[in-house]
Amino acid sequence: MKKADAFTLVRIIFAPIFFFLYFIPIWTGLFVRVSAYVLLPLLMCAEFTDFLDGFYARKENAVSDFGKLFDPFADVFLHITAFLCYAFSGYMPLWTLVLIMHRELGMLFLRLIAVKRGITIGAKAGGKIKTVLYIASGMFSLALESAVRCGLAESFPLQTLKYAGFVLYVLCVVFSYASFIDYVVSFKRSFSVKKD
Repeated sequence: MKKADAFTLVRIIFAPIFFFLYFIPIWTGLFVRVSAYVLLPLLMCAEFTDFLDGFYARKENAVSDFGKLFDPFADVFLHITAFLCYAFSGYMPLWTLVLIMHRELGMLFLRLIAVKRGITIGAKAGGKIKTVLYIASGMFSLALESAVRCGLAESFPLQTLKYAGFVLYVLCVVFSYASFIDYVVSFKRSFSVKKD
C-alpha cells in the first residue's frame, strides 16, 4: 500500500476510535480526565494525516483511485464523527450539523459521478478554507470539552466561549455551501468540455 493511501486509511480508523474515547466517559463515568488528555492529541494526529497523505501523493506522484475516492471520504468521516460528538455535548448547533452533513453527502455524490465520468475535481481555495474552519471549530469545541473534563469550566466564561464556537460553526456552514456551489459550477464546466 502506498504511503498516501495508508495515511488516508489511518484517518478512517481514527474516527471511530475518537468517537468511543469521547463517549466512554459519558457512558460510564470512567476515565473522564484521562480522555481530556487523549482526545485532543488524537484529533490533531488524525487531522495531520490529511496533510501527510496529500504530501506523499504529490512527492511520490502516487495519486491512486483509492486516494481519489477515500481521501475525501476519510475527511468527511472524521469531521462528521467529531461534529456528532460536539453536537451531543451542546457545542455545535444541531442545525449546522445537519446542513454540513447534507453538503458533505452531496459533495461525495458529486465526486463519485466525476470519477465515474473521468472528471477530476481538484481542491479549490473555498474548500481549503472550509476545511480549516472545520478543523478550527472542532479543535475549539474539543478544547472546551477537555477543560470541562479537567474541572476547569469555572475558570473561564464557558457560555461566552460556546457562543464563539457557534459563530465558527455558522462560518463552517457558509463556507461549506459556498465551496459546494463552486464545485458544482466547476463540475458542470468540466462535464460540458468533456462532452464537446
